[in-house]
Amino acid sequence: MMEPSKIDEALKDDAWIVAMQEELNQFQRNDVWTLVPKPSHKNINGTKWVFRNKLNEQGEVMDVKSAFLNGFISEEVYVKQPPGFEDVSNPEHVFKLKKSLYGLKQAPRAWYDRLSNFLLEKGFEKGKVDCTLFRKTTKEDILIIQIYVDDIIFGSTNASLCKNFSKIMQDEFEMSMMGELKFFLGIQINQKKEGTYVHQSKYTKELLKKFNLDDCKIMNTPMHSTTNMSKSEDEGKVDQKVYRGMIGSLLYLTASRPDILFSVCLCARFQSDPRESHLTAVKRIFRYLKGTTNLGLLYKKSNDYVLNGFCDADYAGDKIERKSTSGNCQFVGENLISWASKRQTTIALSTAEAEYISAAKCCTLCCTGTPF
Repeated sequence: MMEPSKIDEALKDDAWIVAMQEELNQFQRNDVWTLVPKPSHKNINGTKWVFRNKLNEQGEVMDVKSAFLNGFISEEVYVKQPPGFEDVSNPEHVFKLKKSLYGLKQAPRAWYDRLSNFLLEKGFEKGKVDCTLFRKTTKEDILIIQIYVDDIIFGSTNASLCKNFSKIMQDEFEMSMMGELKFFLGIQINQKKEGTYVHQSKYTKELLKKFNLDDCKIMNTPMHSTTNMSKSEDEGKVDQKVYRGMIGSLLYLTASRPDILFSVCLCARFQSDPRESHLTAVKRIFRYLKGTTNLGLLYKKSNDYVLNGFCDADYAGDKIERKSTSGNCQFVGENLISWASKRQTTIALSTAEAEYISAAKCCTLCCTGTPF
């Protein structure tokens, strides 16, 4: 189903009309606003419908959405009546908001405050590192919740805890249950008996098509071992916007592809003034992805909860500032849970010092990296 760009297009489609009417009905049920005469000395905010299709991993439309409620506001705000749904008896009236709407600058904070306060009242514990992660422990069972704006994913060691949580969220916020997690923010999740497979195959293929590299020649590695990247005034400049777009897209892909992390981070250092050799290096990463679109991370079921960390470092690998690059990863049992590749902040004077700095960082992550 095509997403309408204008209200006139949406009003010709029964599915979008139902979605908009349902959104307004929800505002009424939650006492979001009150229709009042237009005040003479107040700024009136305009209103605009936002139309979005929710897609599954195959790109099929799962649901249609028009807007959403975001929580409480403290100041006095007036908005125009929604286009296409004006009150016939009072067309010049405006809505005085009691709660925040999507698109207002107060909305994200207001929604998060309301949701987090509700969860805390229900006995959940907020993460100390990630404030959008919540946990609730009941005897020997645990319930984990991750929030991204108005999308929530959750899992538990006890199926009944998931069922109860789903019910209280539907009762309080009228949220819809989408079922077992399979696709979230471009990340695909395949849950099997042997474990959970996390990958971004669909996202990778979309990137190749977006940057016209879907027919490129396949490479076996993301970067040649002898590649020496540096600032070169002699080379021709490339489109900075395109280069940054490619780097940003690849950085998101490293959420499930630690094998390209070092190469992407190295290329990311030249975003301010990209040259032809830098673009060639980035394209090689895409050519490597062309032949490895289905790679991802498999998290096996295990009773081994031992945390192990591994680290390494080169020596003066950065030819510009003579700084070394640290690499580290952490495992719970045999499952990889975090990884990083970062240029060191100080200049190491020996290979031993570079390794020591890398090891110190890895130990810090192992000791403090847990969200709770």
